[in-house]
Amino acid sequence: MEHFYTLQGEGHHTGKAAYFIRLGGCDVGCHWCDVKESWEAADHPVLTVEEIVGHAENQPARFAVVTGGEPVMYQLDNISESLRAAGFYLAIETSGAYPLSGEWDWICLSPKKRKAPQAEFYEKAHELKVVVYNQDDFKWAELQASKVNKNCKLYLQAEWSVRDKISPQIIEYIKKHPQWQISIQSHKYLNIP
Repeated sequence: MEHFYTLQGEGHHTGKAAYFIRLGGCDVGCHWCDVKESWEAADHPVLTVEEIVGHAENQPARFAVVTGGEPVMYQLDNISESLRAAGFYLAIETSGAYPLSGEWDWICLSPKKRKAPQAEFYEKAHELKVVVYNQDDFKWAELQASKVNKNCKLYLQAEWSVRDKISPQIIEYIKKHPQWQISIQSHKYLNIP
């Protein structure tokens, strides 16, 4: 869908310079998705892996984030191998709805209720990031946290359109459940992609 150089705005790597590769195509269909224009893959130009890596190599950081849409809808071995060969540290953000391909240094699992993650993601995830839209999402978050590996970092993130209402609830929740941390969409406050 798009590729751009910016700062990682949320989760564990917040504030790091990163080259983002957003793949078009998603069938998870979250009603609050902030990148709904990514859902239809055919609406976006097709680039070769070589073109994408070439664009990424033109930037000074060697941190690449593959996101979507839903990136695991695709076979990712070629892009991850090519980026790794170019010296990139590789992160992926995914709902985990499909099997994982490619080799990743950091896996951010952001599970969605409409399509449960594949079991392999719970063992492999470095970061669990649950978007909180309403009170039921706290229960969903705890269910997901009960499945991840013991080293996985746990984050709660307010859905942007309800952040003023939900953020105070997340703060209070984390104070009572300190295994969690808050993830803030800092890129939106900074008005960067």
